[in-house]
Amino acid sequence: MKLHSNIIGEGKPLLILHGFLGMGDNWKTLAKQFSEDGYQVHLIDQRNHGRSPHSDDFSYELLAEDLKDYCKLHNLESCILLGHSMGGKTAMLAATNAPELFEKLIIVDIAPKSYPQHHQSILKGLSSLDFNTIKSRGGADKKLSEYVSELGVRQFLLKNLYWIKKGQLALRMNLKSLIENIEEVGKSLPNGKTYSKPTLFIKGERSDYIPSEDESLILNHFPEAKIEKINNSGHWVHAENPDAFYAKIMKFI
Repeated sequence: MKLHSNIIGEGKPLLILHGFLGMGDNWKTLAKQFSEDGYQVHLIDQRNHGRSPHSDDFSYELLAEDLKDYCKLHNLESCILLGHSMGGKTAMLAATNAPELFEKLIIVDIAPKSYPQHHQSILKGLSSLDFNTIKSRGGADKKLSEYVSELGVRQFLLKNLYWIKKGQLALRMNLKSLIENIEEVGKSLPNGKTYSKPTLFIKGERSDYIPSEDESLILNHFPEAKIEKINNSGHWVHAENPDAFYAKIMKFI
């Protein structure tokens, strides 16, 4: 599958993979900073997200294969690969499947383990948006607030809204496929998959995605991994404390 991306700057390739229900554009501000420090940043929309193609098929094996195809298409090698949440799971599998493509790996607030399904209210809320009657972003936010109380999460989700034609809103993501394949999102990195190059795991201070007991599992798969915490941040580390996040990444790469 040919993925959509936004490429910013010139220099060493830095590939960024967004999380579930996100898109590359979520990372635009940080991408501009990285590009000013000499990196060619690739903000990639994963399948069924953003402006990338839709498919009924959705799994980490496919997402990792999509990324490998993207690297071939753009003649990329010796890349730095960064993934957040679901994008982190894709990045882990892609790096273990094709370590020759990636010289450093950065995983943001996700571990190689399996996670229980926890997006039910968000998916119900997105499914409730009837764009035959909802004709504004404000109307979509009001309906979504019945299911998702946190304003920041709603703002993140509603970045998927766009005008498919005059007077008609739609969502960019392939919601149907993502709901049907939701069990795939929580899956673990398969046993025996390893990547032995420099790796940085970043966890948010207020996030429970990487508890201390997961550290041995991380080191089993990624023997060169460093695991570092960023204060004053939850799961959306890069959005909640961008300055500390940026400094941590630049020190590593």
